[in-house]
Amino acid sequence: MEKDAERRPHTGRRRNEAARRAILDVAVDQLGRSGGGPVTVDTIAAAAGVGRQTIYRWWPSKGAMLLEALAERAAAEVPAPATGTLAGDLAAFVRATFRAAGPDGTRAALRATMAEAQRDPAARALMEEFVARRRRALRDVLVAARDEIGPDADLDLAVDQVFGVLWYRCLVGSAPLDDPVADRLAAGLVRQLRGAADG
Repeated sequence: MEKDAERRPHTGRRRNEAARRAILDVAVDQLGRSGGGPVTVDTIAAAAGVGRQTIYRWWPSKGAMLLEALAERAAAEVPAPATGTLAGDLAAFVRATFRAAGPDGTRAALRATMAEAQRDPAARALMEEFVARRRRALRDVLVAARDEIGPDADLDLAVDQVFGVLWYRCLVGSAPLDDPVADRLAAGLVRQLRGAADG
Protein backbone atom coordinates (compact mmCIF):
# COMPACT_ATOMS: atom_id res chain seq x y z
CA MET A 1 0.00 0.00 0.00
CA GLU A 2 2.79 2.40 0.92
CA LYS A 3 4.53 1.57 -2.32
CA ASP A 4 1.43 2.51 -4.31
CA ALA A 5 1.06 5.72 -2.33
CA GLU A 6 4.61 6.71 -3.24
CA ARG A 7 3.91 6.45 -6.97
CA ARG A 8 3.26 9.73 -8.75
CA PRO A 9 -0.38 10.21 -9.78
CA HIS A 10 -1.02 10.47 -13.50
CA THR A 11 -4.37 12.22 -13.74
CA GLY A 12 -4.53 15.86 -14.72
CA ARG A 13 -2.21 17.88 -16.95
CA ARG A 14 0.11 19.04 -14.15
CA ARG A 15 0.55 15.57 -12.68
CA ASN A 16 1.14 14.03 -16.10
CA GLU A 17 3.85 16.59 -16.80
CA ALA A 18 5.51 15.91 -13.44
CA ALA A 19 5.57 12.18 -14.16
CA ARG A 20 6.83 12.73 -17.71
CA ARG A 21 9.63 14.99 -16.49
CA ALA A 22 10.63 12.49 -13.79
CA ILE A 23 10.79 9.65 -16.33
CA LEU A 24 12.99 11.62 -18.74
CA ASP A 25 15.37 12.73 -15.98
CA VAL A 26 15.62 9.25 -14.50
CA ALA A 27 16.28 7.65 -17.89
CA VAL A 28 19.32 9.81 -18.61
CA ASP A 29 20.55 9.53 -15.01
CA GLN A 30 20.33 5.73 -15.00
CA LEU A 31 22.23 5.46 -18.27
CA GLY A 32 25.01 7.57 -16.81
CA ARG A 33 25.24 5.33 -13.75
CA SER A 34 24.96 2.03 -15.58
CA GLY A 35 28.57 1.86 -16.73
CA GLY A 36 27.41 0.54 -20.08
CA GLY A 37 25.10 -2.08 -18.57
CA PRO A 38 21.49 -2.49 -19.68
CA VAL A 39 18.88 -0.02 -18.52
CA THR A 40 15.33 -1.27 -18.98
CA VAL A 41 11.91 0.34 -19.11
CA ASP A 42 11.10 -1.51 -15.87
CA THR A 43 14.06 -0.03 -13.98
CA ILE A 44 13.31 3.45 -15.31
CA ALA A 45 9.64 3.15 -14.34
CA ALA A 46 10.51 1.94 -10.83
CA ALA A 47 13.00 4.75 -10.24
CA ALA A 48 10.56 7.37 -11.57
CA GLY A 49 7.75 6.05 -9.40
CA VAL A 50 5.41 5.17 -12.28
CA GLY A 51 4.09 2.01 -13.87
CA ARG A 52 5.71 0.73 -17.07
CA GLN A 53 2.33 1.18 -18.80
CA THR A 54 2.69 4.93 -18.23
CA ILE A 55 5.93 4.94 -20.22
CA TYR A 56 4.42 2.97 -23.09
CA ARG A 57 1.38 5.23 -23.08
CA TRP A 58 3.58 8.22 -23.92
CA TRP A 59 6.45 6.68 -25.91
CA PRO A 60 6.50 3.75 -28.37
CA SER A 61 9.94 2.59 -27.19
CA LYS A 62 12.81 3.26 -24.82
CA GLY A 63 14.72 4.88 -27.68
CA ALA A 64 11.88 7.32 -28.33
CA MET A 65 11.81 8.25 -24.65
CA LEU A 66 15.57 8.87 -24.57
CA LEU A 67 15.41 10.99 -27.70
CA GLU A 68 12.77 13.23 -26.19
CA ALA A 69 14.94 13.68 -23.11
CA LEU A 70 17.98 14.55 -25.22
CA ALA A 71 16.04 16.92 -27.47
CA GLU A 72 14.71 18.85 -24.49
CA ARG A 73 18.15 19.09 -22.89
CA ALA A 74 19.76 20.23 -26.13
CA ALA A 75 17.16 22.96 -26.64
CA ALA A 76 17.53 24.17 -23.05
CA GLU A 77 21.33 23.98 -22.82
CA VAL A 78 22.32 25.28 -26.26
CA PRO A 79 20.58 28.65 -26.69
CA ALA A 80 21.07 30.64 -29.88
CA PRO A 81 24.21 32.79 -29.42
CA ALA A 82 24.14 36.52 -30.14
CA THR A 83 27.67 37.91 -29.97
CA GLY A 84 27.28 39.63 -33.34
CA THR A 85 30.28 37.98 -34.99
CA LEU A 86 30.84 34.69 -36.80
CA ALA A 87 33.79 33.78 -34.57
CA GLY A 88 31.94 34.61 -31.36
CA ASP A 89 28.64 32.96 -32.29
CA LEU A 90 30.25 29.81 -33.66
CA ALA A 91 32.53 29.38 -30.65
CA ALA A 92 29.61 29.93 -28.27
CA PHE A 93 27.42 27.40 -30.09
CA VAL A 94 30.11 24.71 -30.30
CA ARG A 95 31.11 25.19 -26.67
CA ALA A 96 27.51 24.92 -25.46
CA THR A 97 26.87 21.89 -27.66
CA PHE A 98 29.95 20.06 -26.42
CA ARG A 99 29.21 20.96 -22.80
CA ALA A 100 25.67 19.60 -23.14
CA ALA A 101 27.00 16.32 -24.54
CA GLY A 102 30.00 16.15 -22.22
CA PRO A 103 28.59 14.60 -19.01
CA ASP A 104 28.91 10.82 -18.83
CA GLY A 105 25.15 10.39 -18.46
CA THR A 106 24.43 12.35 -21.61
CA ARG A 107 27.12 10.54 -23.58
CA ALA A 108 25.71 7.20 -22.46
CA ALA A 109 22.23 8.34 -23.48
CA LEU A 110 23.49 9.41 -26.91
CA ARG A 111 25.19 6.05 -27.44
CA ALA A 112 22.16 4.10 -26.26
CA THR A 113 19.81 6.15 -28.38
CA MET A 114 21.92 5.71 -31.49
CA ALA A 115 21.94 1.95 -30.85
CA GLU A 116 18.15 1.94 -30.44
CA ALA A 117 17.80 3.86 -33.71
CA GLN A 118 19.60 1.07 -35.58
CA ARG A 119 16.97 -1.51 -34.64
CA ASP A 120 13.80 0.48 -33.95
CA PRO A 121 12.18 2.32 -36.91
CA ALA A 122 10.27 4.68 -34.59
CA ALA A 123 13.47 5.61 -32.76
CA ARG A 124 15.26 6.01 -36.09
CA ALA A 125 12.67 8.48 -37.33
CA LEU A 126 12.91 10.47 -34.10
CA MET A 127 16.71 10.39 -34.25
CA GLU A 128 16.57 11.85 -37.76
CA GLU A 129 14.27 14.63 -36.51
CA PHE A 130 16.52 15.31 -33.52
CA VAL A 131 19.66 15.51 -35.67
CA ALA A 132 17.91 17.70 -38.25
CA ARG A 133 16.80 20.18 -35.55
CA ARG A 134 20.31 20.49 -34.14
CA ARG A 135 21.75 20.92 -37.64
CA ARG A 136 19.22 23.66 -38.44
CA ALA A 137 20.12 25.48 -35.23
CA LEU A 138 23.80 25.59 -36.20
CA ARG A 139 23.05 26.44 -39.83
CA ASP A 140 20.98 29.40 -38.62
CA VAL A 141 24.05 30.67 -36.75
CA LEU A 142 26.08 30.50 -39.96
CA VAL A 143 23.39 32.06 -42.12
CA ALA A 144 23.15 34.99 -39.69
CA ALA A 145 26.87 35.67 -40.35
CA ARG A 146 26.64 35.40 -44.15
CA ASP A 147 28.25 38.81 -44.62
CA GLU A 148 31.43 37.37 -43.04
CA ILE A 149 31.34 34.14 -45.01
CA GLY A 150 30.54 34.83 -48.65
CA PRO A 151 28.33 33.03 -51.16
CA ASP A 152 30.65 30.10 -51.97
CA ALA A 153 31.10 28.72 -48.46
CA ASP A 154 29.75 25.21 -47.89
CA LEU A 155 27.63 25.67 -44.77
CA ASP A 156 26.45 22.06 -44.69
CA LEU A 157 30.05 20.82 -44.67
CA ALA A 158 30.81 23.10 -41.72
CA VAL A 159 27.78 21.73 -39.88
CA ASP A 160 28.93 18.18 -40.67
CA GLN A 161 32.32 18.90 -39.12
CA VAL A 162 30.89 20.13 -35.82
CA PHE A 163 28.48 17.26 -35.35
CA GLY A 164 30.91 14.77 -36.86
CA VAL A 165 33.42 15.53 -34.09
CA LEU A 166 30.67 15.40 -31.46
CA TRP A 167 29.22 12.05 -32.54
CA TYR A 168 32.61 10.44 -33.21
CA ARG A 169 33.88 11.33 -29.76
CA CYS A 170 30.62 10.29 -28.11
CA LEU A 171 30.38 6.95 -29.89
CA VAL A 172 34.06 6.00 -29.99
CA GLY A 173 35.09 7.75 -26.78
CA SER A 174 38.47 8.70 -28.20
CA ALA A 175 38.89 12.16 -26.66
CA PRO A 176 37.11 14.79 -24.55
CA LEU A 177 34.47 17.26 -25.66
CA ASP A 178 35.73 20.29 -23.77
CA ASP A 179 36.06 24.03 -24.28
CA PRO A 180 39.59 23.93 -25.77
CA VAL A 181 38.46 21.39 -28.39
CA ALA A 182 35.37 23.47 -29.14
CA ASP A 183 37.45 26.62 -29.50
CA ARG A 184 39.99 25.00 -31.84
CA LEU A 185 37.25 23.50 -33.99
CA ALA A 186 35.33 26.78 -34.18
CA ALA A 187 38.47 28.77 -35.03
CA GLY A 188 39.36 26.33 -37.79
CA LEU A 189 35.88 26.56 -39.25
CA VAL A 190 35.98 30.37 -39.17
CA ARG A 191 39.24 30.31 -41.15
CA GLN A 192 37.70 27.80 -43.56
CA LEU A 193 34.52 29.83 -44.07
CA ARG A 194 36.34 33.15 -44.35
CA GLY A 195 38.75 31.57 -46.80
CA ALA A 196 35.77 30.81 -49.02
CA ALA A 197 34.79 34.47 -48.80
CA ASP A 198 38.34 35.67 -49.56
CA GLY A 199 38.69 33.23 -52.46
